[in-house]
Amino acid sequence: LGAFRAHGGGDGEWMPDSDQPGTAEGIVIELRPSQLATVSLDGTHQVTVHLGHPAQRNYVRVLVGDRVRVALMPRDKTRGRIVEKL
Repeated sequence: LGAFRAHGGGDGEWMPDSDQPGTAEGIVIELRPSQLATVSLDGTHQVTVHLGHPAQRNYVRVLVGDRVRVALMPRDKTRGRIVEKL
């Protein structure tokens, strides 16, 4: 755990609030292997996402058609993390 924190992870800073920029709501349109999914944001943009740490810990199952909140990566806006199932 110490090495993970040394590289900037594990302290919960990446977890955005719902009103922070860099988050968006969308609908899951495709499931992929290795807990990846494709989410449509507002019907125009598609983002490849994976389950965020809290969702993995609680064994949240995401299905096609589910509404989710996505935290977009700061460097690559085509990738993201599912933060919450709505």
